Amino acid sequence: MPGDELHALHQQELRRGTIVLACLLILKRPNYGYALLDRLDKHGFTVEANTLYPLLRRLEKQGLLTSDWNTDESRPRKFYRTSRAGTALADALSRDWDEMYSAFQSLKDET
Repeated sequence: MPGDELHALHQQELRRGTIVLACLLILKRPNYGYALLDRLDKHGFTVEANTLYPLLRRLEKQGLLTSDWNTDESRPRKFYRTSRAGTALADALSRDWDEMYSAFQSLKDET
């Protein structure tokens, strides 16, 4: 497998869990799917819509997000928000991330 393909494969694996955490953090304030895609992209998390929307539904089914429809405008939008359980998980995963980052930094410093 060429180097670029191998890198892309492992990068995808690495990013998979970070997208979940990024969504939980961003959605502490209610937002709808397209705006979430834009916000993720601005922060360096490029995600396709056909990946994000099933993820949002899965997180909602797991009780980590709640949603409400906003029908005030001409185009109804489903707004998502991190639930209490989602906030607790985001906080725990953030601590885990910080610990892993420190561990990686110490490994890099050894070389």
